[in-house]
Amino acid sequence: MNKIAFILSVALGVCLASCDSYLDINDDPNQATAENVETDMLMPSIEMNMAASYGDYLRITGGYFSEVYAHLYGTSNYIGYSQFEQSATRSSFAYDQLMQGCLSNIVTLQQKAEASEEWGTYLAGAVIRAFAYEALVDCYGEVPYTEAFDANNLNPHYDDGQTIYEGLIAELDDALSKANSASLVCTNFLYPNDATAVNWVKFANALKLKLLMRMANVKDVSAEVGALIEEDNFPTEDVAYTSCWGTSATDMSPFYAEEFATNFGSTQLNICGNVAIICTMNQIDYQDPRLPVYFETNSEGKYIGSVSGTNYSPTNSLTDWCRPVASADMPVYLITVSEVEYFIAEYYARYGSATKAAEHYAAAIEASFQTAGVDGAAEYIARYPYDNDNYKKCLGETKWVALAGTNPYEAWCEARRLRYPAFSGQKGTDFYTVGNDDSYDTSSYVPFTFYTPIQVFALVGDSHLLERFPYSESSTAYNSNAPTFANTDYTKPVFWAE
Repeated sequence: MNKIAFILSVALGVCLASCDSYLDINDDPNQATAENVETDMLMPSIEMNMAASYGDYLRITGGYFSEVYAHLYGTSNYIGYSQFEQSATRSSFAYDQLMQGCLSNIVTLQQKAEASEEWGTYLAGAVIRAFAYEALVDCYGEVPYTEAFDANNLNPHYDDGQTIYEGLIAELDDALSKANSASLVCTNFLYPNDATAVNWVKFANALKLKLLMRMANVKDVSAEVGALIEEDNFPTEDVAYTSCWGTSATDMSPFYAEEFATNFGSTQLNICGNVAIICTMNQIDYQDPRLPVYFETNSEGKYIGSVSGTNYSPTNSLTDWCRPVASADMPVYLITVSEVEYFIAEYYARYGSATKAAEHYAAAIEASFQTAGVDGAAEYIARYPYDNDNYKKCLGETKWVALAGTNPYEAWCEARRLRYPAFSGQKGTDFYTVGNDDSYDTSSYVPFTFYTPIQVFALVGDSHLLERFPYSESSTAYNSNAPTFANTDYTKPVFWAE
């Protein structure tokens, strides 16, 4: 059995065994259960379930909702996303993959690690748990947390996002108090060549920084973030799954396997670059050096972006639009050095040092260019200098571009939180008239701005981003404690964006 298929099947098997063991009558001694599975069997399955959901479904939806991606004629698979629409049904698989395949198995992982005092493994589990839970909060706003994964409680309470965030920070602090850089970590894909927790400690600190700064609009986090920055033990390389992907049908990087590979018989093409990101990076007098790393040119060697909110006509050539650059072994980025530097820059902007904010703003851009493997950061910084009086605009707009090539899901999150890029008041119909390919004209597009899709989901409306997913249908269908999702909630910010 191939690698990813095997570990996903182990993940599901362990989840079912650990969550539903009270229903068991007979146990097969050869079947993986919570009792006989080892931590180094659990960890890879946990990681791959998270990577598959975060690196594929959330990347795709976040890309559409942040106007990094737009729809390519060929199928109607993602046209709803292009119109800022999300359903309780469509997000259920990703929700289940994170909750059941990832988080429920971490409960068993940490129980076993604690029993055997494997504190490095315990910390690694806490980090992935916090990362996955944060992703769920950032999508849904509220999810089961304090009562989750209790086999005797089939109707867990949904906790508010700030409660979950603060709980996750406490969990990370607890795990960091038990482990140190020399603690051993079981087999894992994130750091396969280092058996110690040295990089997991750095990842934990970066994740704490991210959680805290996400809360900065609603809570004073200056002391906690200041202590982290003073400690200065953050990742010096991007945190990403890189070495675990291959070229066979079932071990490709998730986004590539979903959108580019034909191994499963599909030849559907869905995603291309959005006019917003393409025109921002490809202005008349300046081309961002990262653009060729993020997107391919079209058949004529040009960078042409598609317009959100329409499926185009059958006569429109697929090669008119620019596809994302992708490969079978492309990384799944969890957090980059650039993101860390952006959060530190924001800390200084909020809490008192414009000079240091400018330094870390420059470092964030330099790190983004380094990740892309291109030169030109100094010219970019000179073209878009730091402006402390408008720090949210300055950080938000350039961070959107930086994330477009590594993690469009986080681009959606940060755009909702910082409120930049802002909406210009333009609509997709300003650039393209449906049914008239000759009408395509993006010369009026305002760089670093959002626009309303040609057809936009009515419950989101003009000049608004989709603010959250409706609660997962698989989560609410049988839970009497599930909250009601109102039509107005599509534009109700999650707690950190209020």
